[in-house]
Amino acid sequence: MKKDMIRILDYSSAEIKALIDSADKLKKQKGKVSTHLKGKSVALVFQKPSNRTRVSFAVGVSELGGNCLYLGPDEISLGKRETTHDVAKTLSRYVHCIVARVFDNKDIVELAKHADVPVINALCDLYHPCQALADIQTIREQFGKFKGLTVAYVGDGNNVFHSLAAACAKVGINVRFAGPKGYDPDPSILKEIQVVAKANGCTVETGRDPQAAVKGAHVIYADVWVSMGQEAETKKRIKQFEGYQINSDLTKLADKNYKFMHCLPAHRGLEVTEDVIDGKHSIIFDQAENRLHAQKAVLLYLMKK
Repeated sequence: MKKDMIRILDYSSAEIKALIDSADKLKKQKGKVSTHLKGKSVALVFQKPSNRTRVSFAVGVSELGGNCLYLGPDEISLGKRETTHDVAKTLSRYVHCIVARVFDNKDIVELAKHADVPVINALCDLYHPCQALADIQTIREQFGKFKGLTVAYVGDGNNVFHSLAAACAKVGINVRFAGPKGYDPDPSILKEIQVVAKANGCTVETGRDPQAAVKGAHVIYADVWVSMGQEAETKKRIKQFEGYQINSDLTKLADKNYKFMHCLPAHRGLEVTEDVIDGKHSIIFDQAENRLHAQKAVLLYLMKK
């Protein structure tokens, strides 16, 4: 039976830790081309533009010895030009894995349901699992452990938060969320994550106060206030997120050796000030690099026989 990477929550704690161990090993072989995926092809089906996701997957497949094919928004419109069912069935006859970056979670779910090859969620409105895997790989690199750490996420309770919190819950990292009213995490997803956290001896807490969230935290995490597709809400969102900026005053409350993380792209001067994102505590480019290694681990896990 094929396995997909749609949600972190669908994987056991042991599987998540094994993926991070694999990503670490692959990072040590950075730049070397292997034959693990020799003769295999991966389709990148992207409804949204991308920098890190597209490049890291394309390079990753190449370094594993496989072939990568990019299909942008003008080439495949899931459910419009052709049904998602037919896209899934057709691509399954050509490629060995489908990596999809979509607007709506239901599209990635339907794609995985009908595809006969593994499907990897490269972002949807509810989840961003590959980003989260790279995040916890980066955290362990910096601190040498998972247990006993606290991540403070300040901002929008979006797809990035859902997957980050789920990954942290799987490996025992505490999470504190702070965001304005109306931008809380999805209640049903949060409940699932909190059950996982309790089983693994950690907590996932939500609130409104960014200072309370950041106090003593080992990691401060931010994402944009206005994501792709939300541009019409820019003025409203900037006003509502006032007070949730990551700046030097807020970071003084964190652990003295805290690290700043951001999934990128960033809007400097909005969700984070330049002195923080470009400062000595920032590890955003280590985090970006680890997308390559974490995704290679996922590709190997799903495709290597």
